[in-house]
Amino acid sequence: MEKAAEGPKSDLSLLKEFCIPAYVLQPEPTDAASVPDTVPQCPVLVFINSQSGGQLGGHLLQTYRSLLNRYQVFDLGEEAPDKVLRRIYLNMERLKSDGDEFAVEIQKRLRIIVAGGDGTAGWLLGVVCDLKFSHPPPIATVPLGTGNNLPFAFGWGKRNPGTDDDSVMLFLEQVMKAKEMKIDNWHIFMRMKAPKEEGSYEPIAPLELPHSLHAFHHVSPNDELNMEGYDTFRGGFWNYFSMGMDAQVSYAFHSERKLHPEKFKNQLVNQVA
Repeated sequence: MEKAAEGPKSDLSLLKEFCIPAYVLQPEPTDAASVPDTVPQCPVLVFINSQSGGQLGGHLLQTYRSLLNRYQVFDLGEEAPDKVLRRIYLNMERLKSDGDEFAVEIQKRLRIIVAGGDGTAGWLLGVVCDLKFSHPPPIATVPLGTGNNLPFAFGWGKRNPGTDDDSVMLFLEQVMKAKEMKIDNWHIFMRMKAPKEEGSYEPIAPLELPHSLHAFHHVSPNDELNMEGYDTFRGGFWNYFSMGMDAQVSYAFHSERKLHPEKFKNQLVNQVA
């Protein structure tokens, strides 16, 4: 999704245009009194990497939850986006089959906000792609990482955002005005000869994939790409795929930040690191 060029306006009354009632998000039954009179113009689901942005993600998470329905804001460190989206879409399909026109419109208008680095944005893009929705929701990216190349390419900027109410309201309004755009993606498959223990005919179980290939999946024995005696993996990427020294440096940064998050509280310092 590309950011629109129109000027913003801060008006807290706009919040109703983004909020989704709990009964649409939760499978538990609820009474009809919780259904609003009008469908929100831009219902959103928000996924935030609370460890991103020099540790700003946690503050951003609190702000979104204070402004929106807490059931529509998710911490990626606690909930996997594929499980969340599958659960919500199954519930919306159930409501649609019961004749709920409100749920039908929510699904048509739904947009996703993802706050994190390029890896987090690619993660959500991959999840939506893998779930194969008939009408995939467009995704807006909050530049909460170090490089933020993907958000920058679509006009959302490179600098980490403010986490106060006004900054979040401004971003929500920009999401509502943004126009949908297509994005290219590339698919890769990787095949490696499976090693065998000396004197054995059985291949050794494949080692855990490195972090740089975390979005790749080991193909099943029934997959047409599978080849006996080889380990075959498939996956995809959206803006870039690193190998060699570049990937090694990125992985070292990721590992150090995970072990010592207190050292990575500033975007500029992170870029220098």
